[in-house]
Amino acid sequence: MSTWNSRGLRGSTLEELINRTNDLYKEHGLCLVQKIPTPITPIRMNADHSQITLAYFDQKSTVDYIGAVQGIPVCFDAKECSVDTFALSNIHEHQVKFMEDFEKQGGISFIVIYYAHKDRFHYLRCERLQYFWNRMQKGGRKSFRIEELEEGFDLIPHEGLLVPYLDGIKKDLTLRDTKFNVS
Repeated sequence: MSTWNSRGLRGSTLEELINRTNDLYKEHGLCLVQKIPTPITPIRMNADHSQITLAYFDQKSTVDYIGAVQGIPVCFDAKECSVDTFALSNIHEHQVKFMEDFEKQGGISFIVIYYAHKDRFHYLRCERLQYFWNRMQKGGRKSFRIEELEEGFDLIPHEGLLVPYLDGIKKDLTLRDTKFNVS
C-alpha cells in the first residue's frame, strides 16, 4: 500500500465543509459564493498521467472564496490550525492587501479559521486581522492566541450548515453599523 503526503491535504476538510455550506446557502437563495481555484502549471505526472506529482503556482493567489451575499460583495480565506496559536505566516502579505482593497471597495472580507483540535470555527474580521498584521509589522508577535479572538464570532454549526459564515457576516455588519451610527 502506498503512503500519502498529509501536507497535500491540509485545508481540504475545511474547504469541503465550506463548499457544502455554500451549496446550502445557494439552494436557499441566500448567497452565491464560489471557491477560486489556484492556477498551477504541472511539471511532472505519475506513470499513467492520472495525477500531478509536481507543479508550481502560476501566480500569487488572492483568497479562497469570492461571491455576493444579497448584493454585498464578499471574499474570504479558509485556514486550519491545530494549536491555540495561529501563525501569521499562514497568511501572505498580498492576501492581506487584497482583503484591505476589497473592503475599500465596499466589500466584506474575512478569514474562517478552523481550530481542528478544538473543533471550533471562528470568523476573523478583516479589521481584526489588520490589527494582528500591523502589530507584527511593528515588531510584535508573529502570531495571535485563541484568547485574542473577538467574542461572539465563533461559527456554531446549525440547521445543516457546517460553517455558517453568514452568521459572522451578520455580526460583522451589525458591528460596522454600530460603529458608524454612533452620535
